[in-house]
This record gives sequence, structure tokens and C-alpha cells, in this order.
Amino acid sequence: MNKTTYVGLDVHKDTIVVAVAEDGRGGEIRFFGTIAHTSDSVLRLTKQLAAAGSTPSFCYEAGPCGYGLHRHLTKLGFECAVVAPAMIPRKAGDRVKTDRRDAEMLARLWRAGELTAIWTPDEEQEAMRDLIRTRKQAMDAVKVAKQQLLSFLLRHGLRYENGSYWTKRHRRWLAELRRFRFSHQQLAFEELKRAVDQAETRVATLDQAIDEAVQTWRFAPVVDGLRALRGVNTIIAATVVAEIGDITRFENPRQLMAWLGLVPSEHSSGNTTRRGRLTKTGNALARTMLVEAGWSYRHPPKEGQPFLKRSAHLPQEIKDIGWKAQTRLCKRFRHLSNTGKPQPRVLAAIARELAGFMWDIARKTPLPA
Repeated sequence: MNKTTYVGLDVHKDTIVVAVAEDGRGGEIRFFGTIAHTSDSVLRLTKQLAAAGSTPSFCYEAGPCGYGLHRHLTKLGFECAVVAPAMIPRKAGDRVKTDRRDAEMLARLWRAGELTAIWTPDEEQEAMRDLIRTRKQAMDAVKVAKQQLLSFLLRHGLRYENGSYWTKRHRRWLAELRRFRFSHQQLAFEELKRAVDQAETRVATLDQAIDEAVQTWRFAPVVDGLRALRGVNTIIAATVVAEIGDITRFENPRQLMAWLGLVPSEHSSGNTTRRGRLTKTGNALARTMLVEAGWSYRHPPKEGQPFLKRSAHLPQEIKDIGWKAQTRLCKRFRHLSNTGKPQPRVLAAIARELAGFMWDIARKTPLPA
């Protein structure tokens, strides 16, 4: 019978530290060595391990080096798991950490079946995810630029008192503002305004790029179907699908809710049951998008003209799910708010149930072969 050798890899930018655990409960765990982080070095490593007469099975922690090593080993025909760092069991009293010990720990836990492998995206999926995350960074830059401009005005006693910020009237007030004594001070103000405009232009460019990329994406039908849900536009739908991937890989909606970190934590023992705040595990960006979409359910159920226009071509089954979600979540939003629940807790509950409706739509939306 062909045996399996379990290989733990501690991956860095330039090097990979390798440890090997032999098959069987009492199999030897040994440090194999350090190799260069190159395709040729990895290929030589697989040949050396396979020459011993066993089949190597690799694992390494998800980190800044991405999925290139996973794809390379998979193309060579070997099993390779990318494991979640937060789910790796660690001893509380262990105060020594080295690359060698990390690699040996991965090999031992991989052999014992104690590691949780994450879902790894393909290159097309990762490209869409990169575009989505770049937009998120651009949105953060817009917030920073706006805050810097408002802080500059506040330091000089200039306050806008005719309504909300960043409306057309407020922007007109900013464009006409000429109250600085020194020319270089006025220049600083103009540069801060330009920073806001440039950041917003960058976001608009990325929004258009996402709209174009979604049209040829494999998950385009799922994105289109999710837009039947109230509050879910193209950006939110594309973000959720890009971060989660194939939503149907979850067997039931509760698994998806747990993966998104939208379920309460729990510390129960004996007859005592204690539930706490949300676990907030999994993908933070997808969770944020669901909470953002949940805000729209504070209004009564309604199928407005924009909603009808974007969902007119969808199957009736998908549109029925969207209407069912709207009537249920709007009612639940009002009920939870009327009972005095804090607004963040209400939004978390709405986002959790919204994830279930997304799972249902994805399950009923066929993907191209």
C-alpha cells in the first residue's frame, strides 16, 4: 500500500521551511530543510519526497504570499491545502516560535487531521477579488480625503451650517470659499479639494470596471440574481460573490452565516447557556456589504421602478425570493427596533437572514458549464 508523507511548509517571501511527518500515529516528524521560494526548488522538493516511495501531501498557512504555491503544487499533481491561521490549534504555554517549529507543527497537525483548509479561488476569481478590494481601498481613501478637508476647515473656524455635508449645495459652498488670508493657505485648501475629487474619480473608474468585468465572469448569473434582493446593487452583489466564491459549497444557510461571522458566540457548560457577541470570523468585507444592504429594510416593502427595471428579466422564482425577503426583513427590522434593540444588533440580525436568502438564490441559479 502506498503511504502518505505529510509535509508542512512555512512559507516566506524568499524561502520555504519544510518539515515532514511520516504516515502513522507514531511516524517520525523531522525537519527536512530550507529551500528557495522558486518554482524549480519546489519541483526538486516534490521529486525528492516522491523518490522515497510515498505520496507527499502538502499544507501551509494562508498569508501574504497568496495561492501561487498551492496552484503550482496542484498542477504538479499533489494535494496541497491552504489552512486558516486562526483555526490552527496552539498550546497556551508554548512561548518559543521559530520557522522550523512552525513547519513541524503544521506537518504534525496535518497528519492528525486537525487543520481546517480554506476554499482557494482560481485565478479568475482572485482577479475579480483584487478589483473589488482595490475599490474598497479607494473608498477608504475618499473617506480620509473628506475628513482631512473638513478638519482643515474646522481648524480655521469655517463651518457649513446649511444642511448635510457633501450635497450639491455643500460642494458649491466649498467651490466658492475664498476666506484664507495667505495665498499658500488657499493653495493647501485647493489641494485638499483636489484630493477628494481625484479619490472620487478613482472610485467611479473602478465601479465602471467592475460592471464590465462582471459581464464576462463565470458567476455573472449569481450576481444578477442577487440583485433581486432589496438593497443589493451590482457592487454589493459582486463583492459578496467575489469574497465568498461558490456560495453553493455550503450545505445549508447556517454554514454560510457562520462562515461570515454573523452568528453569536457561545460559552456554555452543563445546564448554563451563554451567548455573546457575533463571532466576526470569516470575511469582513462580505459581512460589511451585507450590513450595508440591511439598511434598506428599515423602509416599508415596496417594488419601485429601479428595482422592477433591474429584475424584470429574472426568473419568477428568483423574483419571488426577493419579494419574500423584502416582506420578511422589513417586518423584522421594525419588530426588533420597536423592542428597543440597539441599531447595530438589528442590522446584524437582518444581515444574517439576508445571507440565507442569498444562499437560496445562488442554489437556484445555474452556472455556465
